[in-house]
Amino acid sequence: MSTPPPVPLRVALVNGSFEQPSVTDMAFLPDASQTQASRYVPGWLTTATDHMIELWHSGFNGVPSAEGEQFAELNANQVSTLYQDLPTTPGTTLYWRLHHRGRQGQDTMALDIGAPGGTVEQRTFTDGNTAWGHYTGTYTVPAGQTLTRFAFRSVSAAGGNRGVGNFLDGIFFGTAPHVVLAKAAVPEGPLDVGDVVTYRITARNEGGGDAERLTLTDVLPAGTTYVPGSLRIVDGPHAGVKTDRAGDDQAAYDAGTRTIVFRLGTGASASQGGSLANTAVLPGGTTVEYRVRLGPETAGTRVANTAAAAYENRLGPAPEPLTSTSGEAVTEVRPAADLTVTKAADATTVTVGQTVVYRLSVHNAGPSPATGVTVADRLPGGLVFLSADTDLGTYAPETGTWSVGGMPVGARAVLTLRAKATRPVRVTNTAVVTAAEKDPDPANNTDSVAVCVEPAPACCAPCAPCVPRA
Repeated sequence: MSTPPPVPLRVALVNGSFEQPSVTDMAFLPDASQTQASRYVPGWLTTATDHMIELWHSGFNGVPSAEGEQFAELNANQVSTLYQDLPTTPGTTLYWRLHHRGRQGQDTMALDIGAPGGTVEQRTFTDGNTAWGHYTGTYTVPAGQTLTRFAFRSVSAAGGNRGVGNFLDGIFFGTAPHVVLAKAAVPEGPLDVGDVVTYRITARNEGGGDAERLTLTDVLPAGTTYVPGSLRIVDGPHAGVKTDRAGDDQAAYDAGTRTIVFRLGTGASASQGGSLANTAVLPGGTTVEYRVRLGPETAGTRVANTAAAAYENRLGPAPEPLTSTSGEAVTEVRPAADLTVTKAADATTVTVGQTVVYRLSVHNAGPSPATGVTVADRLPGGLVFLSADTDLGTYAPETGTWSVGGMPVGARAVLTLRAKATRPVRVTNTAVVTAAEKDPDPANNTDSVAVCVEPAPACCAPCAPCVPRA
């Protein structure tokens, strides 16, 4: 991972391709010092005393632009210098690139870089009027130089006309791209097992040059599962919902590696990332999101996740691979305990007057210890409480509540409940277990047993009819 230069991170020319303001064919417009004019050229200043800059639209007089729809002529009405002054950090490497072309023949200009009033010629360029020349280079800001002038100076032009010569286009001067990732988990939490978390990642280019071939990857945190169909580029280039499949749009989910992939930026495709402009051009960057569901393994833990980006700096002679990593998005997950209650009767058919014996068992399968475990088990009509025995907690017959208390993972508790059958009836008795923690599987929190109470049998045979004595 590259180490970013100190603040200011971003150094970049304004209006490097002379696209502003728009002209239909050719126009002379005031430079950026003349802000009171109705239309002026943003970013650029000139040493010409009339402050005029000449802009051409692509195709005017048969000359195509090298980049975009417009370009500039260095000599407007006078032999002059076009320049911009930029805040810089000493020690920072700045990249430059430009296109140069002659107008009537071989034109020559110089590139001057340095402190205002003390620029140093870096290089001269001579090109004819049949094609654009393309040039690149670097400049390291000297110690103590916090303001740097980037200037194009007219040296000579074919034909000798002071108002003719040296076309310029596609100019860049500034720092390398520097992608900063910000990741958030929504909602913030704490959450419960089974809840859905939306991970939202914003990529912003805080450097100067475009971040090329930008690809974002994010491995799902352990214990979570991907929510199908949740890939989306929220804003920025190619915004919209994406499929989970690879090869059909700018995002995919690889179930084998549990990895989310987004290819971002202008021109991104299903196979490679695109170009992300700096925040002077695209202030909000680009934002993506996807969703995961919290599994039982996350109970009582902090689920932390980071995203990574890979991209290239193509300002130099060869592509330079760069990477960046987001900070952690952390979600607190509350404890969860899977409790199971089972209920049985020693005999499911008894007679009036006999004792019905119920046996209840509660088990905590985890993944967290359970607290405040309570079993509701009120005796139905036709049964009268006799006694209760338990190896954990207490049973209150007046409320039918078994207060079990805390249960470690794997613990089991048993309650034996005795009641007397008082009348013939079919009784169904139900036990329901609850705890302070969420139960990820509530289907086994209830159990019932039915007991049939039959009338008591006669205690002896009917007496014989009385016979009077003789």
